[in-house]
Amino acid sequence: MSTEEQVRELGRVWAAAEERGDTEALAGLAAEGFRLVGPLGFVLDRDQWLARYRSGDLVTERLTWDEVEVRDFGTTAVAIGVHTQVAKHRDNPVDGRFRATHVLVRDDGRWRLAGIHLSPIGGPPPFASAPGGDA
Repeated sequence: MSTEEQVRELGRVWAAAEERGDTEALAGLAAEGFRLVGPLGFVLDRDQWLARYRSGDLVTERLTWDEVEVRDFGTTAVAIGVHTQVAKHRDNPVDGRFRATHVLVRDDGRWRLAGIHLSPIGGPPPFASAPGGDA
């Protein structure tokens, strides 16, 4: 199986584990030193990331990971795609569509998540012209 196939499969397993709130599976996917940079700029370490599910603060109803491009750098891979979620944090909707970068490291012959960075996907700024339009 190619690196791209392995990374895409890890992404499917990760998304399904997030939907189930399966902290055991998520812990197995995350490397020591894992960090999540959330869409508002907050940073969570591995324990904080998992604690959101353990406490019931975060409930993910649906999570997709699409439009994934994988680049292989040997013992590191970078996957950039679109993360779409329907979720609640402390009963507040946190639905969204994010450009997501996953950084993966090869650990004992398998890929593990070292980091995730989420950025909200928005429209162009008002001053930007439409493609093919007047500049």
